[in-house]
Amino acid sequence: MISESDILDASLLIVDDQEVNVSLLEQLLRQAGYTRIASTTQPQEVCALHRKNRYDLILLDLQMPEMDGFQVMEALKTNPADGYLPVLVITAQPGHRMRALQAGAKDFVSKPFDVVELKTRIRNLLEVRLLYKRLEDYSKALEQTVADRTAELRESEARYRCLTELASDWYWEQDEDGNFTKVFGPALEMLGIQVEPLSGESGGVPAAGWNEAERERLQATIAARQPFLDIVFSRVKADGSRQRFQVSGEPMFNQSCRFIGYRGIGVELTATP
Repeated sequence: MISESDILDASLLIVDDQEVNVSLLEQLLRQAGYTRIASTTQPQEVCALHRKNRYDLILLDLQMPEMDGFQVMEALKTNPADGYLPVLVITAQPGHRMRALQAGAKDFVSKPFDVVELKTRIRNLLEVRLLYKRLEDYSKALEQTVADRTAELRESEARYRCLTELASDWYWEQDEDGNFTKVFGPALEMLGIQVEPLSGESGGVPAAGWNEAERERLQATIAARQPFLDIVFSRVKADGSRQRFQVSGEPMFNQSCRFIGYRGIGVELTATP
């Protein structure tokens, strides 16, 4: 919640071309306990002042020569850093109230104003403004936290990939249909798998010569959605030499506990004639 000290410490800007009106408002605000009060009789300066100081509330007179309050509000809207226009207009023209609200003012006070009403409206607007800023700060902090966590995850993934590549000949992932979706290292070449050039799938067609009993045991483990460690399987190549592989893997599940595939590591053991 917004505290009393937060409200009284808010920054305010008084904009009126009449010095006497500025002095009156400054006196009322200081008596109410506000300490951060600025003022200007030059409406042309408001945008630059607000960009520099990011006021929590601007008390704006509408009837001013050269540049009226409506023009000031239009100019304030060009500041992309402020999505909330903290303006309380002060007007002696009843017909200007609706127009001022449509122009972006958050509230209005009629001249001659009631002191209690003015203080109440200022306080209410400041409470909303400070809540908005707090939400804005929280959103930025949340965005930064997400960005930091994303960077950490990417770094962790890079480290994990590096470690798996150092600890094994290849790292692999398969989807729920058994298609290879990620392969780091010469896994497909080592396994004699040829990817169909026109299929667009990540899986492939294995070469002949596998030890079918070993492959069936591995496939049964995968079908049961079980992890496996250091399973050895082999194949006989066309030249008569025998290749032996050692693989470890684990099933992957999404947040809804639905199976989405496997990932694992593998090495080629010493080839035997």
